[in-house]
Amino acid sequence: MAGCISRRIHWFIGLLGLAMALPAQAFDKVSIPSRDGVALTGWLALPAATGPSPVVIGLHGCAGLYNRSGEIGAREADWSQRLNTAGIAVLLLDSFGPRGIKSLCNDRERALTPAGRARDAFAALDWLSGQSFADPKRVSVIGWSNGGSTALRVAGEREASRLRHVIAFYPGCSPLLKREWRPHTDTAIFQGLADDWTPAAPCQELAQRSGLRFVGYPGAYHDFDHPNLRLRERQAAFSQRPDGLVTIGSDPAARAQAIEAVMGILKSP
Repeated sequence: MAGCISRRIHWFIGLLGLAMALPAQAFDKVSIPSRDGVALTGWLALPAATGPSPVVIGLHGCAGLYNRSGEIGAREADWSQRLNTAGIAVLLLDSFGPRGIKSLCNDRERALTPAGRARDAFAALDWLSGQSFADPKRVSVIGWSNGGSTALRVAGEREASRLRHVIAFYPGCSPLLKREWRPHTDTAIFQGLADDWTPAAPCQELAQRSGLRFVGYPGAYHDFDHPNLRLRERQAAFSQRPDGLVTIGSDPAARAQAIEAVMGILKSP
């Protein structure tokens, strides 16, 4: 029992240290025309350096971009701060709010699919091409969960050749195994090997078949890169378990390794 308590204390301290490592981030709200006539909402965070910068388009998960207080979620805010510190601009894209969607996590029949959201990502890319702060040759996409599935849909389009990198955190890969899918730009998947919501095995198979990079973390669950999410179970559509529950929560070791790996990718040619 003492050993278990000790591990939990170290786990909590690790989360606290990661969560407190960076100050709060400031965002500017922008409006982006979608390709289906909807005015999308974007939240822009710029690095301190002036001149055209590399940009990451961030794609939120099935719970949407905001927390219960209406603020940008901790995961996206933390990544934005880290990317800004590395000299990279961030555009967080809200695909749900402008369409009246709050969450899709418990819906098997979804009003907006990853294929539909992929068009939003390309609309954001169109918008960035006209912005003086952005280097149009160094735009990448990072997506989480449903946003990760969207990122893979983006990578599979020929238009993805306009992007430098596509990075998908814990996406659902099973649908892509049923089609002739391959990435049209540098693409990587980061996944917890214990994920019981979007399991790792289909993504590993997809990576082997298509040649993309797959990085798996033993013992890590869905949302492992979140800065301070307590490990817990929740109800969710598409659970891999008979009880309909999924496990979510931060994993400090996997999170730290993923941050380092992603920064390495974004800084590569």
